[in-house]
Amino acid sequence: ALVFLLAGMMWVEAASPIKPERVKEIAGWLPASARGSGKTIADRAYWDGQLKQKAWAAVLAHARTLAPKPIPELTDELFLDYSRTGNRVRCQRVLSERDSRLDTLTLAECLENQGTFIQPLCDIIDALCAERTWMMPAHDRKLDCFNGKLMDMDLRATLVGWDLATTHHLLGDKLPAVTRAKLEAEVGRRILKPFREIVEGRADGAYWLSATHNWNAVCLAGVAGSALALVDDAQERAWYVAAAEHYIQNFLRGFTPDGYCSEGMGYWVYGFGRFLMLSEMVRQATGGKLDLVADPAAAAPALYSLRAEIVPGLYPSIADCSPKARPDPTLVRYIAERFGLDRPERKTVNFAAPIKGLAPGMVFNAIGGPLPGLPTPKLAQKEPYRTWFDNGGVLICRPGPAGAPLAAVLKAGHNAEHHNHNDIGSFSVIVGKSMVLCDPGAEVYTARTFSSKRYESKLLSSYGHAVPVLDGKLQNAGSQARAKVLKTQFSDAEDLLTLDLKSGYSVPDLKLLEREFVFRRGSKPALIIQDRVAFGEARKFESALVTWGEWKQVSADTLRIKDGSDAVDVKIDTGGRAFTVSSETLDEDVGGGRQPTRIAIKLTDPLQEGRVSLSITPAR
Repeated sequence: ALVFLLAGMMWVEAASPIKPERVKEIAGWLPASARGSGKTIADRAYWDGQLKQKAWAAVLAHARTLAPKPIPELTDELFLDYSRTGNRVRCQRVLSERDSRLDTLTLAECLENQGTFIQPLCDIIDALCAERTWMMPAHDRKLDCFNGKLMDMDLRATLVGWDLATTHHLLGDKLPAVTRAKLEAEVGRRILKPFREIVEGRADGAYWLSATHNWNAVCLAGVAGSALALVDDAQERAWYVAAAEHYIQNFLRGFTPDGYCSEGMGYWVYGFGRFLMLSEMVRQATGGKLDLVADPAAAAPALYSLRAEIVPGLYPSIADCSPKARPDPTLVRYIAERFGLDRPERKTVNFAAPIKGLAPGMVFNAIGGPLPGLPTPKLAQKEPYRTWFDNGGVLICRPGPAGAPLAAVLKAGHNAEHHNHNDIGSFSVIVGKSMVLCDPGAEVYTARTFSSKRYESKLLSSYGHAVPVLDGKLQNAGSQARAKVLKTQFSDAEDLLTLDLKSGYSVPDLKLLEREFVFRRGSKPALIIQDRVAFGEARKFESALVTWGEWKQVSADTLRIKDGSDAVDVKIDTGGRAFTVSSETLDEDVGGGRQPTRIAIKLTDPLQEGRVSLSITPAR
């Protein structure tokens, strides 16, 4: 397969960072011919057994409903909707429906093996291969790919290639020869050939090769998965594996040494999840000779999802993270088995069960026995009272064994993190299972979200976070806006974190801005936030709280903020200075969730030097 990749091309090895000797070594570990992930349709004992499982039977039932329906149409007008209006949702919804159609019909044919889904599969493969580009409109802003000027690849393009290659592997000659040939040619033309040209410096694109965020792992998994399933020549196949091994180091460098993921839990599931899939399919393909998870740099990021839990089932909503984001149980089981962790997922999660996505699902589906263990990292030790991501600058304070279940998330860091919000010094407060005072999380992505106008959003700027406003000015964007940790002091009874936030604001005569957090456990739990500020001349000062719930002022100095059945009281101490309290709904698109409310606490008169304290306790 893909003979055209080898014919008529002269590669200059010196231009590539991929070492020939490493390629040769990996080639010796790979099977003689292409092999994707998952049991092929010919393994009837396996697939007939799966069909007896309720979850797999549901996949087949869905495919029977889906097959007679027309393929969602992708018109030029729909693709250009983003470039004209900035709306990402309308076109991406159609792209997702087309992609998932391939996944569902492929699995259904493997399960039933009656040829029922072959023609609908050929139709969707033809439709995908006919698309002007596999890129998402938001990632083709100049329309160079749409207009045929550039062959680049993004999150969707690499997944489409990987899914098509997996369909080719699973169904083999059950697909007509003409369909197989078209599939091979298009994955080669759109993914494999341009990837190699880019790596070897003969073409532009794939900026994500040097990126340290989720794109790197997601796209590398798609490219390597496509090559493993389609490229017959072992030496050529090994080149793609070696390239993935080389460039995935950039992704791992995107985590701080303590494993903190500044993109948030949702992107950890997406990005680190694909890293695990890449590693596992390469481990399977090389007979265990190449195991990316065994890299010491992978251990701390692997533990992020376990260490970031605030209270059972609740995680921080920092940055562009959905408040509903949770770790994928399949990933948790995989991590637990590899690192020898005692987790319930080891007994409750079945690797052979269907998960979202054809190619990603087949990677775990192909795990046929015990996974090789790795040394348990020191970071895996139990942390009942707190997790301090000292490099990432996030402190998670958990309740004590007695008293009301109060917890908090305290944010230091800087304002140039992955999927950043301007939020140094912000905090969230949890009572019971409710995040009563919140970090608002992500907005629905539009053209503005990833442009120079990003922080015009009241959700993404510091206006949408529980941080000060100084003389009417919000926090600056950029890495120079950094919370400097002045002091930490932790005990079973109390955690203290003091931050210098001065670099976050462009106020010329700002002499001092320190925020001190004191989190108390026990019979009278509380989170106390004290801001100390000093200017060269008197200026305005404003503090803020953010909630998805409701609030009311119950006395001159006390607010009650309630979300569901859980509530906190906030006592305000300004040192005797007059203040006002007002609120505003943050009118941004949060994708069907609740729009947060910003509660402003403003000093009536400017001050030159002073302090403002907020004492937050569970409402009785």
